[in-house]
Amino acid sequence: MTTARKLRKLGNSDIELTAIGFGAWAIGGGNWEFAWGPQDDQESIRAIHKALDLGVNWIDTAAIYGLGHSEEIVARALKTTSHKPYVFTKCSMRWHQDGSIYRSLTAKSLAEELEASLRRLNVETIDLYQIHWPNPEPEIEEAWAALTRFKEQGKIRWIGVSNFNVEQIKRAEAVAPVTSLQPPYSMLRRANEAEVLPYCLKQGIGVINYSPMVSGLLTGKMSAERVAHFPADDWRRKAVEFNEPRLSRNLKLVDLLREIGSGSGVVPGVVAVAWTLHNPAITAAIVGGRSAEQVEGLAAALEFRLDVEGYKRIKQFIEQNPV
Repeated sequence: MTTARKLRKLGNSDIELTAIGFGAWAIGGGNWEFAWGPQDDQESIRAIHKALDLGVNWIDTAAIYGLGHSEEIVARALKTTSHKPYVFTKCSMRWHQDGSIYRSLTAKSLAEELEASLRRLNVETIDLYQIHWPNPEPEIEEAWAALTRFKEQGKIRWIGVSNFNVEQIKRAEAVAPVTSLQPPYSMLRRANEAEVLPYCLKQGIGVINYSPMVSGLLTGKMSAERVAHFPADDWRRKAVEFNEPRLSRNLKLVDLLREIGSGSGVVPGVVAVAWTLHNPAITAAIVGGRSAEQVEGLAAALEFRLDVEGYKRIKQFIEQNPV
Protein backbone atom coordinates (compact mmCIF):
# COMPACT_ATOMS: atom_id res chain seq x y z
CA MET A 1 0.00 0.00 0.00
CA THR A 2 1.09 3.56 -0.67
CA THR A 3 -0.60 6.58 0.87
CA ALA A 4 -1.24 9.96 -0.67
CA ARG A 5 -3.62 12.66 0.50
CA LYS A 6 -2.68 15.03 -2.29
CA LEU A 7 -5.39 17.02 -4.01
CA ARG A 8 -6.18 16.47 -7.68
CA LYS A 9 -6.91 19.32 -10.10
CA LEU A 10 -10.18 18.88 -12.01
CA GLY A 11 -9.58 19.45 -15.73
CA ASN A 12 -9.17 23.11 -16.74
CA SER A 13 -10.69 24.39 -13.47
CA ASP A 14 -9.17 25.83 -10.30
CA ILE A 15 -10.93 23.11 -8.28
CA GLU A 16 -8.65 20.75 -6.36
CA LEU A 17 -10.33 17.56 -5.19
CA THR A 18 -9.69 14.89 -2.62
CA ALA A 19 -9.40 11.43 -4.23
CA ILE A 20 -12.98 10.62 -3.25
CA GLY A 21 -16.11 12.75 -2.94
CA PHE A 22 -19.43 12.16 -1.19
CA GLY A 23 -22.07 10.80 -3.59
CA ALA A 24 -25.60 11.89 -2.65
CA TRP A 25 -27.76 9.65 -4.88
CA ALA A 26 -29.01 7.21 -2.24
CA ILE A 27 -29.78 9.93 0.32
CA GLY A 28 -32.50 11.19 -2.02
CA GLY A 29 -34.69 8.60 -0.27
CA GLY A 30 -37.39 6.28 -1.54
CA ASN A 31 -40.52 6.43 -3.67
CA TRP A 32 -39.12 7.52 -7.01
CA GLU A 33 -38.03 5.67 -10.13
CA PHE A 34 -34.32 5.26 -9.29
CA ALA A 35 -34.61 5.08 -5.50
CA TRP A 36 -32.51 2.94 -3.16
CA GLY A 37 -35.38 2.38 -0.74
CA PRO A 38 -36.32 4.44 2.34
CA GLN A 39 -33.64 6.62 3.95
CA ASP A 40 -33.53 8.48 7.26
CA ASP A 41 -32.70 12.17 6.66
CA GLN A 42 -30.88 12.63 9.98
CA GLU A 43 -28.72 9.62 9.11
CA SER A 44 -27.94 11.24 5.74
CA ILE A 45 -26.88 14.47 7.43
CA ARG A 46 -24.64 12.55 9.84
CA ALA A 47 -23.09 10.71 6.87
CA ILE A 48 -22.26 14.00 5.12
CA HIS A 49 -20.83 15.50 8.32
CA LYS A 50 -18.68 12.39 8.87
CA ALA A 51 -17.31 12.55 5.30
CA LEU A 52 -16.39 16.23 5.70
CA ASP A 53 -14.85 15.66 9.16
CA LEU A 54 -12.67 12.91 7.65
CA GLY A 55 -11.35 15.28 4.99
CA VAL A 56 -13.59 14.78 1.91
CA ASN A 57 -13.80 18.18 0.19
CA TRP A 58 -16.58 17.73 -2.40
CA ILE A 59 -20.18 16.53 -2.67
CA ASP A 60 -21.85 15.35 -5.87
CA THR A 61 -25.63 15.39 -6.11
CA ALA A 62 -28.30 15.93 -8.79
CA ALA A 63 -31.68 17.62 -8.97
CA ILE A 64 -33.33 14.30 -9.85
CA TYR A 65 -32.06 12.40 -6.78
CA GLY A 66 -35.18 11.99 -4.68
CA LEU A 67 -36.90 14.57 -6.93
CA GLY A 68 -35.05 17.47 -5.32
CA HIS A 69 -34.75 15.90 -1.87
CA SER A 70 -31.04 15.07 -2.05
CA GLU A 71 -30.13 18.70 -2.79
CA GLU A 72 -32.26 19.83 0.18
CA ILE A 73 -30.51 17.36 2.49
CA VAL A 74 -27.08 18.53 1.29
CA ALA A 75 -28.13 22.11 2.11
CA ARG A 76 -29.32 21.09 5.59
CA ALA A 77 -26.04 19.29 6.25
CA LEU A 78 -23.95 22.25 5.10
CA LYS A 79 -25.94 24.64 7.28
CA THR A 80 -24.81 22.76 10.38
CA THR A 81 -21.07 22.36 9.71
CA SER A 82 -18.13 24.75 9.45
CA HIS A 83 -16.72 22.82 6.46
CA LYS A 84 -17.06 24.45 3.04
CA PRO A 85 -16.89 21.65 0.46
CA TYR A 86 -17.29 22.08 -3.27
CA VAL A 87 -20.89 21.30 -4.29
CA PHE A 88 -21.58 19.70 -7.68
CA THR A 89 -25.03 19.01 -9.10
CA LYS A 90 -26.62 17.97 -12.40
CA CYS A 91 -29.46 18.92 -14.73
CA SER A 92 -31.53 17.46 -17.63
CA MET A 93 -33.77 14.99 -15.76
CA ARG A 94 -37.00 16.59 -14.58
CA TRP A 95 -40.25 15.35 -13.11
CA HIS A 96 -43.99 15.94 -13.35
CA GLN A 97 -46.20 16.39 -10.30
CA ASP A 98 -46.99 12.67 -10.25
CA GLY A 99 -43.25 11.92 -9.99
CA SER A 100 -42.88 10.64 -13.56
CA ILE A 101 -39.56 11.66 -15.11
CA TYR A 102 -38.95 13.47 -18.36
CA ARG A 103 -35.80 14.87 -19.99
CA SER A 104 -35.09 18.28 -21.44
CA LEU A 105 -31.96 20.17 -22.50
CA THR A 106 -33.61 23.34 -23.79
CA ALA A 107 -32.16 26.60 -22.54
CA LYS A 108 -35.49 27.53 -20.91
CA SER A 109 -35.75 24.22 -19.06
CA LEU A 110 -32.13 24.40 -17.86
CA ALA A 111 -32.62 27.97 -16.60
CA GLU A 112 -35.59 26.74 -14.52
CA GLU A 113 -33.59 23.79 -13.22
CA LEU A 114 -30.63 25.93 -12.27
CA GLU A 115 -32.75 28.39 -10.27
CA ALA A 116 -34.46 25.47 -8.48
CA SER A 117 -31.10 23.85 -7.63
CA LEU A 118 -29.62 27.14 -6.36
CA ARG A 119 -32.70 27.54 -4.13
CA ARG A 120 -32.68 23.96 -2.80
CA LEU A 121 -28.91 23.97 -2.19
CA ASN A 122 -29.16 27.44 -0.64
CA VAL A 123 -26.06 28.69 -2.50
CA GLU A 124 -25.43 31.65 -4.81
CA THR A 125 -23.06 29.72 -7.07
CA ILE A 126 -22.73 26.01 -7.92
CA ASP A 127 -19.10 24.88 -8.20
CA LEU A 128 -19.68 22.37 -11.01
CA TYR A 129 -22.92 22.09 -12.99
CA GLN A 130 -23.19 18.98 -15.16
CA ILE A 131 -25.54 17.79 -17.89
CA HIS A 132 -26.71 14.51 -16.35
CA TRP A 133 -27.50 12.66 -19.60
CA PRO A 134 -27.05 13.63 -23.29
CA ASN A 135 -30.78 13.32 -23.76
CA PRO A 136 -32.57 14.57 -25.87
CA GLU A 137 -29.43 14.32 -27.97
CA PRO A 138 -30.37 16.97 -30.60
CA GLU A 139 -30.40 19.58 -27.80
CA ILE A 140 -26.77 19.10 -26.68
CA GLU A 141 -25.45 22.26 -28.36
CA GLU A 142 -28.31 24.40 -27.06
CA ALA A 143 -27.73 23.06 -23.56
CA TRP A 144 -23.98 23.63 -23.61
CA ALA A 145 -24.42 27.19 -24.87
CA ALA A 146 -26.92 27.79 -22.02
CA LEU A 147 -24.52 26.44 -19.38
CA THR A 148 -21.78 28.66 -20.81
CA ARG A 149 -24.08 31.68 -20.35
CA PHE A 150 -24.94 30.66 -16.76
CA LYS A 151 -21.18 30.47 -16.08
CA GLU A 152 -20.67 33.97 -17.51
CA GLN A 153 -23.51 35.18 -15.25
CA GLY A 154 -21.64 33.81 -12.22
CA LYS A 155 -24.36 31.30 -11.28
CA ILE A 156 -22.03 28.36 -11.85
CA ARG A 157 -18.24 28.25 -11.70
CA TRP A 158 -17.43 25.33 -14.01
CA ILE A 159 -19.40 23.17 -16.43
CA GLY A 160 -19.21 19.45 -17.06
CA VAL A 161 -21.02 16.52 -18.65
CA SER A 162 -22.06 13.10 -17.44
CA ASN A 163 -22.63 9.86 -19.38
CA PHE A 164 -21.43 11.41 -22.68
CA ASN A 165 -19.52 9.45 -25.33
CA VAL A 166 -16.57 10.92 -27.25
CA GLU A 167 -18.67 12.21 -30.14
CA GLN A 168 -21.04 13.98 -27.72
CA ILE A 169 -18.12 15.51 -25.79
CA LYS A 170 -16.70 16.82 -29.09
CA ARG A 171 -20.06 18.42 -29.92
CA ALA A 172 -20.00 20.27 -26.58
CA GLU A 173 -16.33 21.23 -27.06
CA ALA A 174 -17.21 22.87 -30.39
CA VAL A 175 -19.35 25.32 -28.35
CA ALA A 176 -17.13 25.82 -25.26
CA PRO A 177 -14.46 23.91 -23.26
CA VAL A 178 -15.58 20.91 -21.19
CA THR A 179 -14.16 20.91 -17.66
CA SER A 180 -15.18 17.40 -16.65
CA LEU A 181 -16.92 14.15 -17.45
CA GLN A 182 -18.79 11.96 -14.97
CA PRO A 183 -18.98 8.39 -16.36
CA PRO A 184 -19.77 5.04 -14.75
CA TYR A 185 -16.49 3.21 -14.19
CA SER A 186 -15.59 0.18 -12.11
CA MET A 187 -13.94 -3.20 -12.52
CA LEU A 188 -17.37 -4.53 -13.61
CA ARG A 189 -18.17 -1.64 -15.98
CA ARG A 190 -15.16 -1.03 -18.18
CA ALA A 191 -16.68 0.04 -21.51
CA ASN A 192 -15.32 3.59 -21.10
CA GLU A 193 -11.70 2.34 -21.10
CA ALA A 194 -11.70 1.91 -24.88
CA GLU A 195 -12.33 5.48 -26.08
CA VAL A 196 -13.83 7.82 -23.49
CA LEU A 197 -11.14 7.76 -20.79
CA PRO A 198 -8.18 8.01 -23.23
CA TYR A 199 -9.90 10.94 -24.97
CA CYS A 200 -10.43 12.80 -21.68
CA LEU A 201 -6.80 12.19 -20.70
CA LYS A 202 -5.59 13.55 -24.05
CA GLN A 203 -7.89 16.60 -23.87
CA GLY A 204 -7.16 17.42 -20.22
CA ILE A 205 -10.81 16.84 -19.25
CA GLY A 206 -11.20 15.92 -15.59
CA VAL A 207 -13.01 12.66 -14.84
CA ILE A 208 -15.00 11.92 -11.69
CA ASN A 209 -16.32 8.39 -12.02
CA TYR A 210 -19.49 7.18 -10.37
CA SER A 211 -20.38 3.74 -8.99
CA PRO A 212 -16.75 2.60 -8.40
CA MET A 213 -18.21 -0.02 -6.00
CA VAL A 214 -21.06 -0.84 -8.41
CA SER A 215 -23.81 0.65 -6.24
CA GLY A 216 -22.74 -1.18 -3.10
CA LEU A 217 -22.08 -4.55 -4.72
CA LEU A 218 -18.30 -4.47 -4.10
CA THR A 219 -18.38 -2.97 -0.59
CA GLY A 220 -18.02 -6.31 1.19
CA LYS A 221 -21.41 -5.85 2.87
CA MET A 222 -23.46 -7.42 0.08
CA SER A 223 -24.74 -10.99 0.05
CA ALA A 224 -27.23 -12.99 -2.02
CA GLU A 225 -29.58 -12.93 0.97
CA ARG A 226 -29.39 -9.15 1.30
CA VAL A 227 -30.06 -8.70 -2.42
CA ALA A 228 -33.09 -10.99 -2.12
CA HIS A 229 -34.48 -8.73 0.63
CA PHE A 230 -33.97 -5.35 -1.07
CA PRO A 231 -36.96 -3.00 -0.58
CA ALA A 232 -39.51 -3.13 -3.40
CA ASP A 233 -38.50 0.36 -4.61
CA ASP A 234 -34.74 -0.37 -4.73
CA TRP A 235 -33.75 -0.05 -8.41
CA ARG A 236 -30.90 -2.57 -7.91
CA ARG A 237 -33.40 -5.46 -7.77
CA LYS A 238 -33.49 -5.31 -11.59
CA ALA A 239 -29.80 -4.53 -12.19
CA VAL A 240 -27.91 -7.21 -14.14
CA GLU A 241 -24.88 -7.35 -11.78
CA PHE A 242 -27.18 -8.03 -8.79
CA ASN A 243 -28.84 -11.01 -10.48
CA GLU A 244 -27.64 -14.47 -11.44
CA PRO A 245 -25.55 -15.64 -13.14
CA ARG A 246 -23.43 -12.56 -12.44
CA LEU A 247 -24.14 -12.15 -8.74
CA SER A 248 -22.25 -15.30 -7.64
CA ARG A 249 -19.22 -14.37 -9.77
CA ASN A 250 -19.27 -10.81 -8.37
CA LEU A 251 -19.41 -12.01 -4.76
CA LYS A 252 -16.34 -14.21 -5.45
CA LEU A 253 -14.59 -11.11 -6.75
CA VAL A 254 -15.44 -9.39 -3.45
CA ASP A 255 -13.69 -12.26 -1.60
CA LEU A 256 -10.54 -11.50 -3.62
CA LEU A 257 -10.82 -7.76 -2.84
CA ARG A 258 -11.17 -8.66 0.84
CA GLU A 259 -7.99 -10.73 0.65
CA ILE A 260 -6.07 -7.94 -1.11
CA GLY A 261 -7.26 -5.30 1.37
CA SER A 262 -6.71 -7.37 4.51
CA GLY A 263 -2.95 -6.81 4.48
CA SER A 264 -3.55 -3.06 4.74
CA GLY A 265 -6.59 -3.27 6.98
CA VAL A 266 -9.03 -1.94 4.37
CA VAL A 267 -12.42 -3.29 3.30
CA PRO A 268 -13.22 -4.58 -0.23
CA GLY A 269 -15.01 -1.35 -1.18
CA VAL A 270 -11.82 0.66 -0.59
CA VAL A 271 -9.89 -1.70 -2.88
CA ALA A 272 -12.62 -1.33 -5.54
CA VAL A 273 -12.35 2.48 -5.41
CA ALA A 274 -8.54 2.31 -5.54
CA TRP A 275 -8.79 0.13 -8.65
CA THR A 276 -10.60 2.94 -10.49
CA LEU A 277 -8.13 5.58 -9.26
CA HIS A 278 -5.35 3.43 -10.74
CA ASN A 279 -6.45 4.61 -14.21
CA PRO A 280 -4.50 7.80 -15.06
CA ALA A 281 -7.59 9.39 -16.65
CA ILE A 282 -9.54 9.35 -13.37
CA THR A 283 -9.27 12.53 -11.30
CA ALA A 284 -11.38 11.37 -8.38
CA ALA A 285 -14.15 8.89 -7.54
CA ILE A 286 -17.66 9.40 -6.20
CA VAL A 287 -18.33 7.27 -3.13
CA GLY A 288 -21.88 7.10 -1.80
CA GLY A 289 -22.69 6.79 1.88
CA ARG A 290 -26.02 6.29 3.65
CA SER A 291 -24.72 6.35 7.23
CA ALA A 292 -21.80 7.76 9.20
CA GLU A 293 -20.61 4.18 9.80
CA GLN A 294 -20.55 3.41 6.07
CA VAL A 295 -18.60 6.60 5.39
CA GLU A 296 -16.09 5.81 8.13
CA GLY A 297 -15.53 2.33 6.70
CA LEU A 298 -14.74 3.75 3.26
CA ALA A 299 -12.71 6.81 4.32
CA ALA A 300 -9.45 4.88 3.80
CA ALA A 301 -10.10 5.32 0.06
CA LEU A 302 -8.83 8.89 0.51
CA GLU A 303 -5.33 7.46 0.83
CA PHE A 304 -5.18 3.75 -0.04
CA ARG A 305 -3.69 2.96 -3.47
CA LEU A 306 -3.40 -0.43 -5.17
CA ASP A 307 0.07 -1.81 -5.74
CA VAL A 308 1.07 -3.57 -8.97
CA GLU A 309 0.56 -7.03 -7.47
CA GLY A 310 -2.98 -6.26 -6.27
CA TYR A 311 -3.92 -4.79 -9.64
CA LYS A 312 -2.53 -7.86 -11.42
CA ARG A 313 -4.53 -10.27 -9.25
CA ILE A 314 -7.78 -8.44 -9.98
CA LYS A 315 -7.00 -8.37 -13.72
CA GLN A 316 -6.35 -12.12 -13.66
CA PHE A 317 -9.64 -12.84 -11.87
CA ILE A 318 -11.66 -10.76 -14.36
CA GLU A 319 -9.96 -12.51 -17.33
CA GLN A 320 -10.49 -15.99 -15.87
CA ASN A 321 -14.11 -15.34 -14.85
CA PRO A 322 -15.76 -13.62 -17.83
CA VAL A 323 -19.43 -12.73 -17.74
